[in-house]
Amino acid sequence: MTHDTLSTLFELLPIGAYRTTPAGVQLRANAALVRLNGYASEAEMLAGTQALDKGWYVLPSRRQEFKDLMARQGHVVDFVSEVYRHKTRERIWVRETAHTIRNSAGVVLYYEGTVEDVTASVQAQQNLADSEALWRMALEAAGDGVWDWYPDSGREFLSPNLLRMFGFEPGELPDAAAELDRRTHPDDVAQMLRDREAHFEGQTPTYMNEHRVQCKDGQWKWILTRGMVVSRDAAGKPLRVIGTHTDISKRKQAEEVIWRQANFDALTGLPNRRLLRHRLEHELHRSDQLNRPLAVMFIDLDHFKEVNDTLGHDCGDVLLVEAARRIQGCIGPTGTVARMGGDEFTVLLTDVEHGAELPLALQQRLQAVLSALSGPFAVGAGDVFVSASIGVALCPADGDTPEALFKHADQALYAAKGAGRNRYRFFTAAMQEAAQTRLRLDADLRCALERQEFEVYYQPVVAMDSGRVYKAEALLRWHHPTRGLVGPSEFIPVAESSGLIVDIGDWVFRQAAVQVGHWRQTFDPEFQVGVNKSPVQFHQKAALKGSWMDLLTELGLPGKALAIEITEGLLLDTSPAVTQHLTSLRASGIDLSLDDFGTGYSSLNYLQKLDIDFIKIDQSFVRNLQPDSTDLALCHAIIAMAHALGMRVVAEGVETEAQNKLLLQAGCDYAQGYWYARPMPAAEFDVWMRERPQATQ
Repeated sequence: MTHDTLSTLFELLPIGAYRTTPAGVQLRANAALVRLNGYASEAEMLAGTQALDKGWYVLPSRRQEFKDLMARQGHVVDFVSEVYRHKTRERIWVRETAHTIRNSAGVVLYYEGTVEDVTASVQAQQNLADSEALWRMALEAAGDGVWDWYPDSGREFLSPNLLRMFGFEPGELPDAAAELDRRTHPDDVAQMLRDREAHFEGQTPTYMNEHRVQCKDGQWKWILTRGMVVSRDAAGKPLRVIGTHTDISKRKQAEEVIWRQANFDALTGLPNRRLLRHRLEHELHRSDQLNRPLAVMFIDLDHFKEVNDTLGHDCGDVLLVEAARRIQGCIGPTGTVARMGGDEFTVLLTDVEHGAELPLALQQRLQAVLSALSGPFAVGAGDVFVSASIGVALCPADGDTPEALFKHADQALYAAKGAGRNRYRFFTAAMQEAAQTRLRLDADLRCALERQEFEVYYQPVVAMDSGRVYKAEALLRWHHPTRGLVGPSEFIPVAESSGLIVDIGDWVFRQAAVQVGHWRQTFDPEFQVGVNKSPVQFHQKAALKGSWMDLLTELGLPGKALAIEITEGLLLDTSPAVTQHLTSLRASGIDLSLDDFGTGYSSLNYLQKLDIDFIKIDQSFVRNLQPDSTDLALCHAIIAMAHALGMRVVAEGVETEAQNKLLLQAGCDYAQGYWYARPMPAAEFDVWMRERPQATQ
């Protein structure tokens, strides 16, 4: 290459180029260097200075550093310094590269080098550093912890706030990204890495994740981390990622509280209906995939309402908590025990034996639950006792949806209660038929009054000492258009559950009131008819309006013409509506008769408080009366207690002469049953009364 060619390249370089003596005397300067120093030509520049490097560096020590490098290694590369434009004295930043030219003897002839104006780049870097300092300060002031991560090296800057967030002081944790990853909760790592990688691959505009980090004291703190890749290499690989950590522990705690309130029962801590359904749906899916059966159990505490009303809701709550604990103890960790509300519990079992029609292990577990719940509960000042009824539905035999299993378990529970309680029943097709029958009865009941399908039958109540009949019990019968005569045991529970019992009960009372008025004129001015009143009727607002008493006044009848028969359970209902209505009935002169005595959960205090007139001994005590039997002893005790409290006693279900004789000897006041007469329509009752010798007494 010729000297002319080198000169041309020297002149055409886009950056400044020079040649100087080791002493700093300028020998050559190309056009770019001339312009950089503020001159119009090389001649002007050479005339303006003979030692360009003197007074050129803003920081004088840089000149000596440059000379030392040249002397030591014969060259400098990318030597960045702040300098003055020689003519204008304006401060700029330049990057210098130079090397030493020697002769064959090794003597330094001159230096050659280049000078590049990098002011814009340096200022940009400075601006970036300044802005980073500003946002770090802003984030730190906002309480966030700042991290600055360089994935290539693994180094990560952790701000003081971030360190203090986890209980550390500056310098206590290594500047390594792996350190915080190591402290991340194992359950949260996988999702954190997925979210991080999604951002690195450009799938999300920012990196965002919530996870737990272990603090210095060993406790876990929830944090929200947000970040963004701020630089990548030519291949798109992240070189630098900046972000923050925000402490969200309080928010997570609040969310946990809300979630627990939405999914768990506040009293027992058990899953509630919502969470149970979610788990059941999940297990049904697994059951279908794995061909594995499961069971749903409905558990209802027998007589809980009586305990709750007698001892108070606080004691009732104690019993419920203990009942939940006992059920869980019988079910074990493989099942889910949930509280559906009130005294109702539901159990989901996933470890049911495969292929067995009625799995033995499941039956044993059911019996264990019954036994556990039948034991004494330490409530209040003493022990109380309840029992349980359980209904069971199996999947897939009885259904493969939550709706089907819940419905069939409920039907099985209904059957268990109907069979006497304190037992379990598995769902059968017959229960479904019975449920459908009840549904049809409900539909038919809604038209029965309008179609005049009801009729009141009357059963005589006989005074045992004289044989006199001046009392009768009104008993409802339903002439169903297709089923024929339907007894009250079949349709009354349906009427109660639907609320139809209110209108039906009012109709029965009116019929009985009109009829007793006739018999008081015909047979005995003291004649009295007993009318059953369902507990459901006492909870209706209409029950407080005095409509029954108004009817008696309209018919010119005294209150004594009617007796209202109530159940023992109603005595324990402490609601103001029930108490007010019972008090109102007594105040009007209507007698109160306690039906089926001995089968419920009575209290002598309530008997006295409400001034009961008659106690009716349940037929279950009368049915098996024998000399020296327990049932006879119980009848003696009931009669003695009632007489001591000023009450009279009626024995129900008297069917034999022997029963009648034993009750008479025990001092029973009245009796009713097939031994005397079956229930009959009013017209037949008239005939029956006229044919009796004592009818004219």
